[in-house]
Amino acid sequence: MQSLDFEIRDATINDLPVLLNFEQEIIKAERPFNCTLREDSINYYDLKEMVNDENAKVIVAETDGKIIASGYALPKKASDFFKHEYYAYLGFMFTDPNFRGMGVNAKIIEALKSWSYENGLQEIRLTVYEDNIPAIKAYEKVGFKKLLIEMRLE
Repeated sequence: MQSLDFEIRDATINDLPVLLNFEQEIIKAERPFNCTLREDSINYYDLKEMVNDENAKVIVAETDGKIIASGYALPKKASDFFKHEYYAYLGFMFTDPNFRGMGVNAKIIEALKSWSYENGLQEIRLTVYEDNIPAIKAYEKVGFKKLLIEMRLE
């Protein structure tokens, strides 16, 4: 693995143009896994609201003044039948293809885990498409385990 010097920091409103581009890259990468996504221009997130939300944590990885990765953690209310009342939901996980395989995503997840635990969220979840093998391997590498497969019928 190639070594890379980068920092993890909170995202700011000034990062919005880069974050919006990352969102479109995520959507482009996920389209082949989900035939139910609309064909026109879509957004998954309200990134401006999330960056300004004091209850959410949106972070970026930066090297030499360039943002190379992102992620967020949001507290979510769990269903009544779970042991935990709230959990942290991770999303918006993106690493610039030129910086993949260098431990950037692992550091993003580590920072989001720390924030989650500091905010009393002991359960951490994320979703990933079943056929997105590289993402699944990356998440398993940092300790995530498969829990549920969502199925659909057209």
